[in-house]
Amino acid sequence: MTMRIGGDLVVETLRALGARTVFGLPGQHALGLFEALRRAPDLRVVGARVENNLAFAADGHARARMAADPAGPVPVTPMVVSTGPGALLTLSSLQESRAASVPVLGISSQVPVAGLGGGRHGYLHELPDQQASFRDVVKSVHVVRAISQIPGALRAAWESAATPPFGPAWVEIPQDVLLAPTEFPRITDVRATPAAVQPLPELLHEAARLLAAAERPVILAGGGVARAGAAGPLRELAEALRAPVLTTFGGKGVFDWEHPLSGQSWLEDWHSTEFLADADVLLVVGSGLGELTSNYHCFTPRGRLVHIEADAGELEANHPALGVHADARAALTALVERVPRREPDGRAERAVAELREKVRARLAEQDLDLEQRVLAEVRAALPEGTQTFWDMTILGYWAWSAWNADAAPMHSAQGAGGLGFALPAALGAAATGSPALAVSGDGGAMYGIAELATAVQHRLDVTWLVVDDGGYGILREYLTGAFGQTTGTELARPDFVALAGAFGVPAVRTSVESLRADLAAALATPGPSVVVLPHRLRMFAPTHVGSATPAGQAES
Repeated sequence: MTMRIGGDLVVETLRALGARTVFGLPGQHALGLFEALRRAPDLRVVGARVENNLAFAADGHARARMAADPAGPVPVTPMVVSTGPGALLTLSSLQESRAASVPVLGISSQVPVAGLGGGRHGYLHELPDQQASFRDVVKSVHVVRAISQIPGALRAAWESAATPPFGPAWVEIPQDVLLAPTEFPRITDVRATPAAVQPLPELLHEAARLLAAAERPVILAGGGVARAGAAGPLRELAEALRAPVLTTFGGKGVFDWEHPLSGQSWLEDWHSTEFLADADVLLVVGSGLGELTSNYHCFTPRGRLVHIEADAGELEANHPALGVHADARAALTALVERVPRREPDGRAERAVAELREKVRARLAEQDLDLEQRVLAEVRAALPEGTQTFWDMTILGYWAWSAWNADAAPMHSAQGAGGLGFALPAALGAAATGSPALAVSGDGGAMYGIAELATAVQHRLDVTWLVVDDGGYGILREYLTGAFGQTTGTELARPDFVALAGAFGVPAVRTSVESLRADLAAALATPGPSVVVLPHRLRMFAPTHVGSATPAGQAES
């Protein structure tokens, strides 16, 4: 075909909006779109073997780009799937993107226009109301019914995904619209203009007044600080106030790990929970103070709370506060200009040092040297700047608290807590042209094992560390701790080294003693590789009688 069709309009609009990589898995109703992608050599198409992994890959691609250039344009990442089963398989991955505020643009084909509207016309893949399945998962749903609606729908969805709080948007385009010939003008200039969330000056004035008067100010920085590229003003404000900074699991890396004011991110440690609660003014930026951040809702602030959040629905959702609806960068920059600088007197630094020593002492009581060593060996093997992606596995839970994300950005599925995130997300990150590390347990590894074929096909530079403990390790701990025995946690699994070899992927079975060298060698080898560590790791114990199991209700 040489005549332009509806699918060409989709591709032209995506290119005009700034897309250069599209994650796609074909289907019968999406043929017009994939034909248009074939005719667009300047757009890279990265595939996958299963749609949920495709969506994780798009998510990982966006996260990697945000981490690499936090001050750059919002890296909305398009993903293309087919109708019905293909579309529905993306839902759990899109839930993660929504929970973690990742800007993914999902585009699905649909049955022909005649089949829309809730009827039952017998089309393959037909659902009575496909968009209803997505409405409460993504930020916005856009349905196209005519070729002329394509550019506007894609622009609106792009703006939705890129407007703080970021998140996935969804567009549905019927099969016959994608295939229909068109003389619609070629699309070359489409500009999405997501609105910045600016703070109200009266609220900033009150927040600055409270912080300036505080004797024990503390800052809790969340993922919203990272997404806003606000690490610079965060540090300026902390140093001006002489305020300790703790980060949430999603905010790791926004404050130097070894800074004298860094309380790091041991949020499942009761000492950290009490440190936050004891602040006379606690500034929470870019976090909803949800289950993981609040030590399973055991956190009870005893002072005033100032809450800066781009998602208006999260303001005061869990605790009364002076709520400031704003982008983290805009609010922090404005606060830096409004608060007086304090002379260092060493009090905050001493308090932080005492907190970190309490955490170390508590871990030392639990005989967890091996687990800490494994995590340290992984960190030591990484070349500077390597992006890391962690599944819901025991080593991943350790990383939430203990990982030093300076020059080694950490991404995990702790937004929604689903399995199978690490490998496909790392593949998406590697599609940016930079190497990535994925870390999974053997249970989570089986969710995405087929994507080793994707890694080979696209020559993606991903090293995959699989910690093989013979089952769903964290669930084994939960069930044993609660009931003294387990059910459904012990798993038959393949020889991961042999299986990787069947895909043509170099693989090695390692030990704790040789982990650093084996992992470093794999990371230094271009293309995909697998390192398997057969070992049972333990999670650190709950920190308070009122808290839930460590790492909450998430899965291994």
